[in-house]
Amino acid sequence: MPGQRKRKRQRQTRGRDRWNEAGRWEVVFETQDESEWRSRLRELRAADDPIDWESARIDTLCGRLTYPTTYRLSVFVPDVRPPGPGVG
Repeated sequence: MPGQRKRKRQRQTRGRDRWNEAGRWEVVFETQDESEWRSRLRELRAADDPIDWESARIDTLCGRLTYPTTYRLSVFVPDVRPPGPGVG
């Protein structure tokens, strides 16, 4: 499809710029129950104060026999640095 590579590159660049900032990933919700996971995501999407999905990350940590599958929703929280000397 024409332009697909360009759009993909723009999406990657846009996301990369955001994560170049200093900050951390803060876990919003984590569970091992898939039905609970889906219902919680529905609640967050329908909430009056929705989260910024552009700065959200969904992780599915795949389990095996000894470790159950874990679902995790995290948001990127940039560090708030005080202004340097002579600023302000």
